[in-house]
Amino acid sequence: MAMAAAIVATMPALKHLIRITFTPPFPRKLQKFHSLASLSPNFAQEDPQQQRLEQEQHNQLTNNNKTSRSSSSASYFPKRGQTLELVCESLAFKGKGVCKVAETGFVVMCDRALPGERFIGRVTRRKGSYAEVTKVETITPHWDLVDAPCEYAPYCGGCKTQNLSYESQLRAKEQQVRELTIHVGKFLDKVPEFCSIMKPIVPCVIQFHYRNKMEFSFGSKKWLPKELLGEKQVGNEKYALGLHAPGFFDKVLNVDKCLLQSEPANMVLAAIQDCWRDSQFGLTPYDVHSHTGFLKHLMLRTGRNAETGLPELMVNFVTSLYKPELLKPLVEKISAIPEVVSIMNNVNTSVGNTSVGEEEYTLYGKSTITEILRGLTFQISANSFFQTNTHQAEVLYKLIEDCAGLRGDGSQIVLDLFCGTGTIGLTLARRAKHVYGYEVVPQAISDAHRNAKLNRISNATFVQGDLNKIDESFGNNFPKPDIVISEGEGS
Repeated sequence: MAMAAAIVATMPALKHLIRITFTPPFPRKLQKFHSLASLSPNFAQEDPQQQRLEQEQHNQLTNNNKTSRSSSSASYFPKRGQTLELVCESLAFKGKGVCKVAETGFVVMCDRALPGERFIGRVTRRKGSYAEVTKVETITPHWDLVDAPCEYAPYCGGCKTQNLSYESQLRAKEQQVRELTIHVGKFLDKVPEFCSIMKPIVPCVIQFHYRNKMEFSFGSKKWLPKELLGEKQVGNEKYALGLHAPGFFDKVLNVDKCLLQSEPANMVLAAIQDCWRDSQFGLTPYDVHSHTGFLKHLMLRTGRNAETGLPELMVNFVTSLYKPELLKPLVEKISAIPEVVSIMNNVNTSVGNTSVGEEEYTLYGKSTITEILRGLTFQISANSFFQTNTHQAEVLYKLIEDCAGLRGDGSQIVLDLFCGTGTIGLTLARRAKHVYGYEVVPQAISDAHRNAKLNRISNATFVQGDLNKIDESFGNNFPKPDIVISEGEGS
């Protein structure tokens, strides 16, 4: 299930100041606010705030079990390996099912359990005052069962709830935002203001092929489902290119396509899968244990040509060394695909798993692709941050513009905090007097300046700096703002 995002617009005592906060994937602790909206699927990347949200849900489960035990005559905690009959009541963070043990009401968490489903689960781990289980057998399925269109859905950890109807996914996301607003934000849902600010979730009209960026991993150990574990894998057959299997940092689920990315991107993936294991090329995947091997990651980015509106692709190979001669056969094969306009090579010599290299080389074509957003053209490099769902980003930015309420007379100052590559601020610049953007990542600031110049926007200033280390003099660096936008660190 793709996670929701929330927009919060606040109007504090100072009447002319409006603050808009974009907090992916769920709202932070909220005080007074004017409107709250949610968008889906998720177009924001994961950030450290997720750990805090998971802790909040952990605390909530703990409290629920304390309540259920206090109402029982005896303390109850299932043992590891014990099988239980369970009913899934709702979906929690990252799509885990919140389930209750029949008769006792004890709360457990289960991957791939869906609301309304009754099933048998085996306890695998005790975590605090609740337990985690693995589904063994379904007794009765959930009420909105659909066939998952992806053949990898039963194994891949990327789309855990693909067999849940999209309408049910939307309801689950909206319920999560509502509960976090109440429990984390300490906002009373009984007061009239709550109904006025909690807006219906905004669905995405495109449920598949919406992501403009996908990252795949090369692996020396192919992950296999249980039914194929008996098959012998020899030589290059053990190699894989795809997505990490849930819970395994060293095993990769081999995939030939992904329904989240564009069709041209799937053509590139299929072309690489067709030949990279060929022994004559001498290509080896990086081994995370021995720290040997050449190929680490494959990143595919899809944009749109600013003149024709047609798709254009960037292919980025992340390798442990700079050896362009090894990549030459792959470059020749995929450069024949018309949509491919850029092939890059990021070199990451560290033992870490990051896809950002210390050095970057252009192997074919240009070093950037373009994307069009709210009538503006943006250049995207291999490691640029850009909203991964372009269509829903359009919806988000329109909502931000509506919440900001810019008069359009060029008299208002906009302060864009954690601005990234400046996409939000630049879309507002045409209706503002001036936009000031602040961001800690130097490359993002460089991209913001480049995008402002590309769109001939002169009333935007972007400054590199760590907003977590600001002092009282911070406000002296710009005129008094009328509108403040905060995307939140890590978004």
